[in-house]
Amino acid sequence: MLALSLLLLAMPKNASADEGMWTLFNLPQAVYDKMVEEGLQMSCDQLYNADGALKNAVVNFSGYCTGVVVSPDGLVFTNHHCGFESIRSHSTTEHDYMLNGFFAKSYEEELPNKNMFVSFMVSQQDITDEIISDEFEKMSNMEKTSLIDSLELVYTRKIKAQDSTLRVELLPFYEGNKYYLTTYRDFTDLRLVFAPTKSMGKFGGETDNWMWPRQTCDFSVFRIYADPKTNGPAAYSEDNVPYHPSTWVPVSLQGYKPGDYAMILGYPGSTERYLSSYGIRQMRDAENTPRVQVREVKQAVMKRHMDASEAVRIKYDTKYAQSSNYWKNSMGMNKCIDSLQLIPQKQAYERKIKAYVDSTGYLKDRLDFGKMEKLYGEIFELAKTNMYWRETFRRGADFLARASKIVGELPLEGEGKLEKQYYQFPDNSDTYDEATDKEMFVATLKNFRQQVDKKYLPDFYETMIDKKFKGDYQKFADYVYKKSPLMKKDAKIRVYSKKMQKDPGYLIGMSIENKLWEYYGRLNNLYDSISSQERLLCAAILRMEEDQPHYSDANFTMRLTYGQVGGYTIGGKESGYYTTAESLLEKMGKADRINDYYSETEIQDMIRKADFGQYKDPETGKMQLCFLTNNDITGGNSGSPVFNGKGELIGLAFDGNWDALSSDIYFEHNLARTINVDIRYVLYMIDKWGHADRLIKEISPR
Repeated sequence: MLALSLLLLAMPKNASADEGMWTLFNLPQAVYDKMVEEGLQMSCDQLYNADGALKNAVVNFSGYCTGVVVSPDGLVFTNHHCGFESIRSHSTTEHDYMLNGFFAKSYEEELPNKNMFVSFMVSQQDITDEIISDEFEKMSNMEKTSLIDSLELVYTRKIKAQDSTLRVELLPFYEGNKYYLTTYRDFTDLRLVFAPTKSMGKFGGETDNWMWPRQTCDFSVFRIYADPKTNGPAAYSEDNVPYHPSTWVPVSLQGYKPGDYAMILGYPGSTERYLSSYGIRQMRDAENTPRVQVREVKQAVMKRHMDASEAVRIKYDTKYAQSSNYWKNSMGMNKCIDSLQLIPQKQAYERKIKAYVDSTGYLKDRLDFGKMEKLYGEIFELAKTNMYWRETFRRGADFLARASKIVGELPLEGEGKLEKQYYQFPDNSDTYDEATDKEMFVATLKNFRQQVDKKYLPDFYETMIDKKFKGDYQKFADYVYKKSPLMKKDAKIRVYSKKMQKDPGYLIGMSIENKLWEYYGRLNNLYDSISSQERLLCAAILRMEEDQPHYSDANFTMRLTYGQVGGYTIGGKESGYYTTAESLLEKMGKADRINDYYSETEIQDMIRKADFGQYKDPETGKMQLCFLTNNDITGGNSGSPVFNGKGELIGLAFDGNWDALSSDIYFEHNLARTINVDIRYVLYMIDKWGHADRLIKEISPR
């Protein structure tokens, strides 16, 4: 059925069509017919084209998650972990909203957020024929990117001449075999309205992350604000008013049962299901494995300091959560790659593609599996080193990240001679602790040296650490943090001054970037050649299976996925498809041994009281917390609405399951499940814990 045709090898012909991340504007008729067969009660127009189309209520949430509008006054539901940084940024040791939760009792108490936004997709269209030509095919990837950027600018000017509130994105689909133009409207005044306690919004923590069963009440609530005169986008102002959307979704209290239709609209970030067997091997060994190794080093440092200080915990909560999420994901993906034998499966499928190319002549002498294998062999060490480099110098200690950035990457302020111009880093005092950063600096520098070939070491290892400080990393760290202005608040860094060019932070940055550029050109050239072969591989699949519908890999554009409510079987054991209040209390009882199961006594007492009212399931008589569907999601889908066949909201997607973490490259139909928080659990917390009657009335669940 699908783009990743390993499916043909692993799935029975009559398997349900629940794999797929489908674009809405060109939804294949066969896919829509299957959706109707499985329980959809909406027309295609009601999904995409109509004024009140469902897609008009689903938003890109700040460029990394998804949200859904649930009221006529612009109320947006998303996950707690999507609102994590907003909640953290408003927290202090005196008012710790992250720990204790937050509820705005009026519009005036709703909290504005810097650098947050929601984007509504207005439309999407295929403009491939305007781009791909013989000349385009001959371009390098860099030349293609430059051309696409120029075209996007032309389209942007054109759309803004019609409506200044719109913007466009021009992105490749199907590995660059097609190009779609997407139009958006952004709202940048987004305010925090409600967040549960951290103990509930992140219940289970890393212990339960990517695991089932789950009891996490993973939600937060925001509101979109708009210009009072136009009801359109506006920069933050006290005069702005709640946005009145054309579409918001009804919230259902009716629940679900096994086999019920379930549909998710959202913004999945990235998948690679067309990826070759050589690419899968590189992902496992040169990307995931080093990512796991370095993040273990970083997270150990962060956790030690966070456990010792509440102030540090508040500062590093988001950093730790972001790091640990894909640390565990990478481990799970590697486990699945091996246990599902994905590389041998893909190799078998590639033999089928090669036979098709040989027999038909399509892409013959262009798609070359031998060349692809050789290219991946040449890039392996560079790719692995580059992952260690990124995790150490870009995503590690703030000092190292700033040292890299000041070398030729930053726009300077001021006038006059170049040496008098300066760069000023944004204030990071609410996310930075010197002792924590310094220990991470030492730990990751030591680790980088241990993990990579010495030819990839920046020269400051020899000239500064070895010669000047006799291999003493701690003395080296003490020296650079004391002498360099990089981490000083409000420091004006005059990059080209004689003084700064002798600064240890600047010298470290130059050393890092110089070493990077020694191998970066070769790395890019190899990636360029590899991506060309991977694009041809995708093209061959599309041609070989042209009688079947295919979806493009995720690229953080809106997608639809459909399926059913239900669990799975592994090792002869049934997973169950929902969790209950009783299971939550059982885990809370283990908090003395597992800190991630801690919850406040007040919340435990509330749940034991069992005053679930209208939020209790009418069929089971239980307070259902989280549930499973076989929808096809990935990172970016966090906060995505889960709809029933009528387009009513029944939950929010927040995770995948450990047994199928290879789903970014292969969707295992029998195991892959989406973990969702039941919308009734969300409303129960808003109502019974938050006593937020005004929100319940505004949402008007039914």
